Amino acid sequence: MRKSLTSALVAAAFVVSGCTGDETPPQSAQSAPVIVPGKPGEQAGTGSPGPVNRDQPNEADVEYMTMMIPHHQQAKVMTDLVPGKTANEQIRAIAGRISVAQDGEVTMMKTWLADRGKPVPGDGHEGHGGHHEHALMPGMATDAQLAELRAASGVAFEKLFLDLMIAHHTGALTMAETQLGKGVETKAQQMAQEVITGQSAEIERMKTMRSKL
Repeated sequence: MRKSLTSALVAAAFVVSGCTGDETPPQSAQSAPVIVPGKPGEQAGTGSPGPVNRDQPNEADVEYMTMMIPHHQQAKVMTDLVPGKTANEQIRAIAGRISVAQDGEVTMMKTWLADRGKPVPGDGHEGHGGHHEHALMPGMATDAQLAELRAASGVAFEKLFLDLMIAHHTGALTMAETQLGKGVETKAQQMAQEVITGQSAEIERMKTMRSKL
């Protein structure tokens, strides 16, 4: 009898303890650490999840817009030379497309900066180190290369123009890819993706043209 009573008390205690909710709940998905991929050859790390406001730009967004404006403007300098330097219709056509596209993107980027109260390059604000830092941006032609392009004509011009523009576009892709990895603002992300899509296609066209010269 005593043994049966003891067993009943133990069973009752087990049921009560199971209903108290004192046990530690499993870790929720929201509080789980975020895996942060490491660089090639490095182990992945962890970070704490946090809210991202896609309507508010961060420093990477502003830097991308600020630096891409003079980057695009140098491409315009090169495309503006094309009509007086070559009769090659394919090169004249792609230079025209590049010129129109980058004109439009520069306008949008300047508007984006102005609307957010940020300095606009070309409006008395060079920002982030001015000309010296612009020269360090990926794909930017040097003053010597631009002088050589201005002095060339015919096939020599065509080859140099395509070489410089392919390098220039490749640099723009590097900048846009960095923006996609570090920026957060929706419009800035969209513009970076458009640069990648449009200029990747133009690089392939220019490589095909270059192989035929």
